[in-house]
Amino acid sequence: MTPAARMSAAIEVLDRVLAGSPVEQVLTNWARSARYAGSTDRAELRDIVFDCLRSRASFAALGGGLTGRGLVLGYARAMFDDPARDHFTGGPHAPVPPDPVTDAGRAPTEGETLNLPDWLQAPMRASLGENFKPVMAAMAARAPVYLRINPGKTSRHGAIQALEAEGITTQAVPGSDLALEVQRGARKIKGCKAYAGGLVELQDLASQQVTQALPLTDGMRVLDYCAGGGGKTLAMAARARLVLFAHDAAPRRMADLGPRADRAGVRVTQTPAPQAQAPYDLVLVDAPCSGSGSWRRDPEGKWLLTPEKLQFVIATQAEILDRVAPMVREGGWLAYVTCSMLDAENRDQIARFQADHSGWVPESSLSLTPLTGGDGFFLALLRRSGA
Repeated sequence: MTPAARMSAAIEVLDRVLAGSPVEQVLTNWARSARYAGSTDRAELRDIVFDCLRSRASFAALGGGLTGRGLVLGYARAMFDDPARDHFTGGPHAPVPPDPVTDAGRAPTEGETLNLPDWLQAPMRASLGENFKPVMAAMAARAPVYLRINPGKTSRHGAIQALEAEGITTQAVPGSDLALEVQRGARKIKGCKAYAGGLVELQDLASQQVTQALPLTDGMRVLDYCAGGGGKTLAMAARARLVLFAHDAAPRRMADLGPRADRAGVRVTQTPAPQAQAPYDLVLVDAPCSGSGSWRRDPEGKWLLTPEKLQFVIATQAEILDRVAPMVREGGWLAYVTCSMLDAENRDQIARFQADHSGWVPESSLSLTPLTGGDGFFLALLRRSGA
């Protein structure tokens, strides 16, 4: 496909997304129908579509409207000197040239440059303070790709060398003993031997930093209550020899955990009734949340979030915390984590929990944003008194 043809395809995909179809589903359906498109074409198309969703408000202003064509034209105007010359040419499989009236476009307003729904701007500004505008600017860029080394199978040097042999260039991340940032060859990772052999796992830097902050020691009984695919479960296993339990309200989300644990050489007990194995030395609650910290990788999420949906996840978080608190032994730890940057899901949630539950001592907290390299994350670590 030519670059111009990819622009046309992106317009088609974005029109379907704006009409209400999930972006991943639309991209999958497009790839199935476009057998002529190679892997590079599919990857480039995905990048254009996700760039447009990250900067939806500002690109719509630049391109003349919130349509697939408006977004892609806004993208082209932001990225290239002359979109009409190179991409919107009207040639075979190319979008028609910009109309001077209907495609005029304009400079985005200050609010539009934030690329954030209007109703979210005030709470996000209050949560981030002076970092609000820099974080919003960072959220418009593609997220870096990070790997976590499995120390049970290799060293940092060994992982770097093994990846390099397969065309994947990485570098160590300062301050982290297990994190590697991918410099080149990110799309090769899932097909490489180092990944298949369990030497490395894909995991965002902030997620690794949260796990690194947990008070893990050999022999601890640890429950990952909202385990999902098990990324943090396996990251904890890389830190200490633990007796690991994993639970998720939707067990199908843990379908990959068994194979990933086998690949990593780790034993994890999946349990539908974690209270039966209680008490635990540490319970990790990686709670359902708005996902605002990971909107670089899921930009569709910020435009689908509503005040009602946010209140629902806040209520769900509170319910989960209330449910797991009795599962922690006296003297044990409760680690509450979200990939959100909103105080309503983070500090306010912990304040509510402490007001409703006596005997919990806050030990530490950690707030991360994309300015530190990875996703936005929050960790609150509380200890149950009595030991």
